[in-house]
Amino acid sequence: MGFLLGIDVGTSGVKTCLFRMDGSLQAAASADYPLLQPKPGWAEQHPEDWWRAVKHTIQDIIRKAGIRPADIAGIGLSGQMHGLVLLDRSGNVLRPAIIWCDQRTQAEVEWMEEKIGRDAIIRMTANPPLPNFTATKLLWVREHEPQVYENIAKVLLPKDYIRYKLTGEWATEVSDASGTLLLDVAHRQWSRDMLRHLDIRPEWLPAVYESHEISGRVSAGAAQETGLAQGTPVAGGGGDQAAGAVGNGIVRTGIVSGTIGTSGVVFACTDKIVTDPKGRLHSFCHAVPGKWHVMGVTQAAGGSLQWFRNQFGDVERSAASFLQKDPYELFSEEAEHAPVGSEGLLFLPYLMGERTPHLDPFAKGAFVGITARHAKNHFIRAVMEGVAYSLLDSIELMKALDMDISHVRASGGGARSRVWRQIMADIFNREVDTVEANEGPAFGAALLAGVGIGVYGSVEEACEAAVRTADRLLPVAAHVPVYQKYYAVYRRLYGDLRESMHLLHKLVEEGEQG
Repeated sequence: MGFLLGIDVGTSGVKTCLFRMDGSLQAAASADYPLLQPKPGWAEQHPEDWWRAVKHTIQDIIRKAGIRPADIAGIGLSGQMHGLVLLDRSGNVLRPAIIWCDQRTQAEVEWMEEKIGRDAIIRMTANPPLPNFTATKLLWVREHEPQVYENIAKVLLPKDYIRYKLTGEWATEVSDASGTLLLDVAHRQWSRDMLRHLDIRPEWLPAVYESHEISGRVSAGAAQETGLAQGTPVAGGGGDQAAGAVGNGIVRTGIVSGTIGTSGVVFACTDKIVTDPKGRLHSFCHAVPGKWHVMGVTQAAGGSLQWFRNQFGDVERSAASFLQKDPYELFSEEAEHAPVGSEGLLFLPYLMGERTPHLDPFAKGAFVGITARHAKNHFIRAVMEGVAYSLLDSIELMKALDMDISHVRASGGGARSRVWRQIMADIFNREVDTVEANEGPAFGAALLAGVGIGVYGSVEEACEAAVRTADRLLPVAAHVPVYQKYYAVYRRLYGDLRESMHLLHKLVEEGEQG
C-alpha cells in the first residue's frame, strides 16, 4: 500500500502529513520557526529555517509511521503565498524572505499605479497592486538593496524554494504564481507585458505547471538529507489557500470556504475568471485545471486571537499547561460565557493593515465600545466576532458579483473552536460545516500529488473520494438580527477612524526617523 505526503510551509511552521490513498491520515509532524519583524510593518523569515523544518518533519513522519521511504508514492507542496525568495546562481539565498504580511512596499504600489495604471494592471494580472504581492517586494529590493538585486538569478515563492531543495528544479504552479502580480491569470502563464513594464527578467522566473502535474523528483542529495527515496515524484502543489480549498472539497461552485489561520480567507471556486473592478477581491487560478477562484483576505484573523493570547493570556496559558489543554480551548470557553455582540464591544482586526475590503496597509486594529462592565471574556468574544465580521465583508462583495454562496465550509485553526464556528454561522446567516480531515493545505497538496501520479483521475474525483463532511452548524435565529445590527456599526468604523489610523502611522514613522 502506497502513501501520499503533503508538506505545508506555513507562516508559523511546517506541517507535514502522510495519508493513505483513501485520504485517511497515517501520521503528522510539525516544526516551528521564528517570524522576524525588524521594523514596524515588516515581516521576514529565513528560507533555510523552512528547509530545516521540512527535513525534520519528514524524518519524524517516516519514523512515526514505520514505513519504508519507497512506500511514499508522491509528494505535494503547499505554503504561504506572496513571499519573495531570492537566490543567486549557486542557489544560495541572498536575503531573508519578505513574506506575505509585510507592509513596507506602499511606495512601490503607488509607483506601479502611476507608471502603468491600476486598471491596466488589473487587465494584465486580474488584480491590483498591493503591498502583499511578490512583485512589489521585488521592486523594493531593487530600490533599497541594489547590491542584492544585481545578484539575483531566481525568484521563488516559499513552497517553491522547498521544491528546489527537494528536486533541484526551478518550478512553480498556477495558483501560487497568481499571487505574484506577474502572472497572466486568465491565460495561466507569466505576463510578458507586466514583466516588460516592470523591467523584470523573464529568466528569473520558474517554469509554471498546473497544480497536479509532476514538477520534479527527489534528488539524490535531498534523499540523503531527508530520508526520502530518490526519484519520488513531486507535484506542482498549490498556494496554501488553493491547496486548502482542495483539501476542503471547494472545487465546484456554491460551497465557499472560510479559513481562519494566521490570516483569514473567504474562497469561492468559479468556472470562469471573475474580477472585482475595484480589486478588493483577488482573482487567482485554482489548483483545478480550467478553473479559477475569487478570494477575500483578512490580514490578521487567527493572528488577532494569537496576539491577544500572547499579550493578555498568561493565566490561560498557565492553566492550559496544568490541565494539558490548548490555551485556545480555554479562550473558547470564556467567549461562550459572553453574550452575543459582546455587549457592544467591537474589534477591528487590522493588526497587520487590511486587504479586503479596504486595501489599506496603514489600517490599525481597534477595540471600540469599551465600558467598565467589559471583562476578558467580552474581549475574547469580540475578537472572534470582529474576525467573522471581516470575513463577512468578503462574502458581501462576492454576493455583489452574483456569485452563488449556498453554505460555508470552515477550516484552519480557528475552525477547531465550535464557539467560533457558531459565531460564523450566526454572522454569515448560513450553514457552516467542517470536514473530517483538518490538515488543510497539506491534505490538499497530497491529493494533488495523488492526481499527478494517477491514483485519482481528476482533482474533483480525488475530493469526492477523500473529503468527508464531519460537522454542521446552523445559524441561531435569535442571534442573526443582533449581529446584523452590530455589523452595520462595524462597517462604519473603518471610515470613521481611517484618518486617525493614517495619522498614527505617520507619527510612528516620524518617531523612527528621530
